[in-house]
Amino acid sequence: MYNELKGLSVAEQVEKLTKTLVGIPSVNGSEKGEVAAADEILRILRSYPYFQEHPALVWEQTTIDDALNRKNVFAFVKGGINVKQTIIYHAHIDTVGVEDFGSLRAHAFDPDYLQSFFSGFEQNQDVQADAQSGDWLFGRGAVDMQSGAAVHLANLLYFSEHRDELPGNLLVMFNPDEESQHAGVKSAVFELERLKNEWSLEYIAAINDDFITPQYDGDITRYIYTGAAGKILPSFYIYGREAHVGDTLEGVDPNFIAAELTRRIHNNVELCENIPDEMVLPPTCLFQRDNKFTYNVQTATSSYLYFNYFLYRDSAADVMKKLRQITVEACQEITQYLSSQYEEYIKRSGLPRKNLNWDIEVVSLEEYSQDLKNRGIDVEAVCAKVTEEHRMLDVRMISFKIVEVLNELDPYKKPRVILFFAPPYLPHNFLREDNPAEQAILKTIKNVLEKMERESGEKFEVKKFFPYLADGSYLSIHETNEELQSLLNNLPSVGGLYTLPIEEIRRLNIPSINMGVYGKDGHKWTERVYKPYSFGILPKLIRETTISLLNYVPVKVNE
Repeated sequence: MYNELKGLSVAEQVEKLTKTLVGIPSVNGSEKGEVAAADEILRILRSYPYFQEHPALVWEQTTIDDALNRKNVFAFVKGGINVKQTIIYHAHIDTVGVEDFGSLRAHAFDPDYLQSFFSGFEQNQDVQADAQSGDWLFGRGAVDMQSGAAVHLANLLYFSEHRDELPGNLLVMFNPDEESQHAGVKSAVFELERLKNEWSLEYIAAINDDFITPQYDGDITRYIYTGAAGKILPSFYIYGREAHVGDTLEGVDPNFIAAELTRRIHNNVELCENIPDEMVLPPTCLFQRDNKFTYNVQTATSSYLYFNYFLYRDSAADVMKKLRQITVEACQEITQYLSSQYEEYIKRSGLPRKNLNWDIEVVSLEEYSQDLKNRGIDVEAVCAKVTEEHRMLDVRMISFKIVEVLNELDPYKKPRVILFFAPPYLPHNFLREDNPAEQAILKTIKNVLEKMERESGEKFEVKKFFPYLADGSYLSIHETNEELQSLLNNLPSVGGLYTLPIEEIRRLNIPSINMGVYGKDGHKWTERVYKPYSFGILPKLIRETTISLLNYVPVKVNE
């Protein structure tokens, strides 16, 4: 590959590399796709003269406890006088699926075909105009984020050939599984700690270039993020009281409870954290389903429900407190509603009243598990048994199965909502105002952006939190162990199927910066990356930031 890149400008290199990577169907969870992408990146890196001279400085790491045997790819360039100070570049190499392309699925990874197709796409004038301009590159992964990986590959080549410009070291990693469980970066945490200890490295910051996008029509601002939003998956196991449809007023339908919780939580902006000048997003329902699999005239006995819930400054305990209160209020109103409907039915039918109630218990998994333990039940053994029996299921479904079995251990079979957290959990992080070293990073970045604005004419704006989900969440963690306890105590134990390297992340504590490629419609079939900025300006911005951070930031930023 080096021979194909030699003699090209950096922008031309990035475009060629982007097309190469987009052409690999590296769909998350596909049997060989992510491995194929990693192998191609290894092939590219090993073609660089620097790594032919130093082959040990390119290597791979198999992700931990991964049935697909995906792998992280690492490359290291030794820089100048600051032999310890190191900047990390990272990008993910997986994409979402291509079902949204419909009849164009066979061409989802072909940028040239898609540009031709969208040039005649009259149904969307914005897409058509972008295709006709020649300034945009289409295809699954074009913006999220094979172009980002390409930028890092081109800059790595640049610094390997201009080591005199690099005051410290450059460590680049390419990770799989960002679009799902983040198995790649979670495994990379252990490798980063090994390198830090064995090579005596000081990690100054990690620069991700996951995509940025307009926040409103006509927005041309290039947003730079100095932290990452976190994520938690609050989940609800809802156990009702089944009934024949002829006696439905006597039952408690879990679907009715789930629907009311979804109504109160989904896209509820009141649940957003109030952080000025930051794009904070509301919770989103990702899953709502009862557990009936065949037709009959009995109402459902239970239902599963979970939400994507972004974290910026709040902790898991804050989320549990908010959602528990909402659940209690919802269940109280449902109880009153069901009671009033029964009273009206008795009034109309003239039938004698039965001794019924529609009370619904609301409890956290932590509280419910403790109650079971007080009754002598080995909760950990139950979790292990259920995990083993259902280990081929999605890890979220295993979590629900665990809670379901624990609920069955209550002989009273009362209607109940059990709140818990399911995987994955992403920590949130940002450059803290009371940390001088982290503020030095912020000042350095702002100085670089001012210079780039003058040179490029671009408009930049610095934000705290990358508003979408990214691997940078796993490089730093701000919560104390005490603050994390609510998360850990309400996360069903699924053994080795989901691990969270909290202490390793805490020891690394690497500031997470995102300087992203610019594009539109990530995760849509019209996904596209804007070439003039992403291929022409961004690589230089990242190089200038790298040099400035290595020159001016104090060494011990992690203390």
